Amino acid sequence: MSDQFERAKKVIPGGVNSPVRAYKSVGGDPVFVDRAKGAYVWDQDGREYVDFVLSYGPQILGHTHPAINDALVEALARGTSYGAPTEAETEIATLICDMVPSVDMVRLVNSGTEATMSAIRLARAFTGRDRFIKFDGCYHGHGDGFLVKAGSGALTLGNPDSPGVPHGYAELTSVADYNDLESVRRLLVERPDQFAAIIVEPIAGNIGCVLPQPGFLAGLRDLCDEFGALLVFDEVMTGFRVAPGGAQELFDIRPDLTTMGKVIGGGLPVGAYGGRSDVMNLVAPLGPMYQAGTLSGNPLAVAAGLVALTELRKPGIYDVLEGNAAAIVGIIEEAAAKVDCSLVVNRVGSMFCPYFSSHPVENLADVMSGDRSRHQVFFHELLAQGVMPAPSPFEAWFVSTEHTNEPQAKTRAAMERAFDAAMRN
Repeated sequence: MSDQFERAKKVIPGGVNSPVRAYKSVGGDPVFVDRAKGAYVWDQDGREYVDFVLSYGPQILGHTHPAINDALVEALARGTSYGAPTEAETEIATLICDMVPSVDMVRLVNSGTEATMSAIRLARAFTGRDRFIKFDGCYHGHGDGFLVKAGSGALTLGNPDSPGVPHGYAELTSVADYNDLESVRRLLVERPDQFAAIIVEPIAGNIGCVLPQPGFLAGLRDLCDEFGALLVFDEVMTGFRVAPGGAQELFDIRPDLTTMGKVIGGGLPVGAYGGRSDVMNLVAPLGPMYQAGTLSGNPLAVAAGLVALTELRKPGIYDVLEGNAAAIVGIIEEAAAKVDCSLVVNRVGSMFCPYFSSHPVENLADVMSGDRSRHQVFFHELLAQGVMPAPSPFEAWFVSTEHTNEPQAKTRAAMERAFDAAMRN
């Protein structure tokens, strides 16, 4: 693997096309994947791994689902891109609107980042305001306004978290603490007529899996109504993953706008944003808020997405996901208990995260207080035993409909060895 990585670093910054793949959080060289099927991936040396990355979530039905593959082959024979409307785009838009409770209209784009950038632009156009609020630890893609952090757990006006982000642009982003409604209210009271939107991951999946505390999402809805801001749910990770209609269905909260990611393309590159019709009516060419993309509604992604979403509507699918996830988490907790390891596992449906912690994990500060050195040993022992989690303590784990008896048995054996190694660290 090291030779492959060295070759990659000569022609790709850091040797990877997305930073987490470089294994900076866990050390060592990344695994180069050759192929995947069901609950498994294989590296270029032929080693098999039970996969809990699942392309960071969208492979809910497992890798290389036969019906999705068939749809791709059929679509490929008709062409890869037209730069023109297709009937399939209308079909998938209709399906999304039917499944996601708050979405009256939807615009397809090319990625989750493009979806969140467009949603904030639309919120600004609708309200005539420039500022927005995000939460410490919530990731919404690499748009300039999102690359902002809070200082030492306190809510602050934004400072750029990446070179190349202008201070003047970042200053329009304010950061509050996840699960802390009072931190949000203080920002809104300070500038009551200036915030266009509050954007939130309804389940914070980019710091593992941090659940909203009771009343938090409802409180955000109330604050947006009180101060005239739009509530934006970033469901790039949770959409169709935790429920057919996403986290908003699970928690019964209706945002004004929703962003979605590659799950609506069966794992292919795609995204979308949608919401109330009076807001979406501002999007060009119907309204003045401009957003465009030649590959938006790409026929391959749409074909795969139509199959994936249709499969997810079949009776019993989410029961299977729930059962598989509950079994996997039970295996993890049992293995940790055998060696008296302090562990907290947060789970919602088929996404979860184990934390090497002895106290509840409810925000970024709790996540950062975990034992990352123990996690590093745990991670590498899992790889050695043929189990692939995300290469970071700050990423969610995912389960598919294919994580059934055999993958569970392999996971059990690997977990026991990995926790033993971690506790001997």
